[in-house]
Amino acid sequence: MQYRTLGRTGVQVSTLALGAMNFGAIGRTTQDEATAIVDAALAAGVNLIDTADMYSAGESEVMVGKAIAGRREDIVLATKASMPMGDERNHQGASRRWLVTELDNSLRRLGVDHVDLYQIHRWDPKTSDEETLSALTDLRQAGKIRYFGSSTFPAYRIVQAQWAARELRLGRYVTEQPSYSILQRGIEAQVLPVTEEYGMGVLAWSPLASGWLSGAVREGREISTNRSAVMPQRFDLTRPANRARLEAVERLVKVADQAGLSLIQLALGFVVAHPGVTSAIIGPRTLEHLESQLAAADTVLSADVLDAIDEIVAPGTDLAPEEKHDTPPALLDASLRRR
Repeated sequence: MQYRTLGRTGVQVSTLALGAMNFGAIGRTTQDEATAIVDAALAAGVNLIDTADMYSAGESEVMVGKAIAGRREDIVLATKASMPMGDERNHQGASRRWLVTELDNSLRRLGVDHVDLYQIHRWDPKTSDEETLSALTDLRQAGKIRYFGSSTFPAYRIVQAQWAARELRLGRYVTEQPSYSILQRGIEAQVLPVTEEYGMGVLAWSPLASGWLSGAVREGREISTNRSAVMPQRFDLTRPANRARLEAVERLVKVADQAGLSLIQLALGFVVAHPGVTSAIIGPRTLEHLESQLAAADTVLSADVLDAIDEIVAPGTDLAPEEKHDTPPALLDASLRRR
């Protein structure tokens, strides 16, 4: 396992981080299975575990807490908040009122007295940077969190939050967690240059592109990934974007074969090859999945392989741009762009 410094924090984290989104109802993973996955990941040298309050409505945090009981101090523990937790209108967002309440809920579910990294799951356009950053700064001073970060923020919002922290003399986001894979390279254009400029750690989620780069999605093969049932549109091969992804995958398989690698090794090796990326978050649903992903722990791609990938998916290109989660609200809501 390789390790890198998380931004400018001085904290060393593994280049493969364990994501716990599949723990619980989402991945139909039991506590015993989740504990076995955590055990195997830690034994392999993984030391960063990432979850969120909304994963299976809190069940993921409960499972992670039980799995790490008795060894908390050896783990860099990260969770997230701001996505809806139920139907109550104020049980979401990045207001002080909600973050203070929900962090206590997360700590209770995890069975710990602090988390190392607390992340705003999505930018909340209804809440000011001052409101959110002041709340996070106070939570850090209270000892409930060590650092805080953002997740899937547009580049301009990352910049704005950094400037707000400086102007208001508040704590700043030290990490960003964006979606990044061979098939979704859009963050190379703006997000990664910005995070590098501000010395932020980057924890890349979906490095296997929701299963497209796991080897489970191939031409002429029935799609059997767990995600196909949850998000069928992402695997509908009548959609042009999905045809483009499938064609890219078939070409990438050939590159991997020529390099003596699995497609998973190629995909994960690509993500951690970028100098602006700290860790790739893997989200195994089974021990078998974990083992295939841990095989990439020491993968280093040659320049020739990286060049071959660039020829298949150009730098800065998203093959499925409609699946980006950082689109400005005015592009999604007509009322915000019309007088």
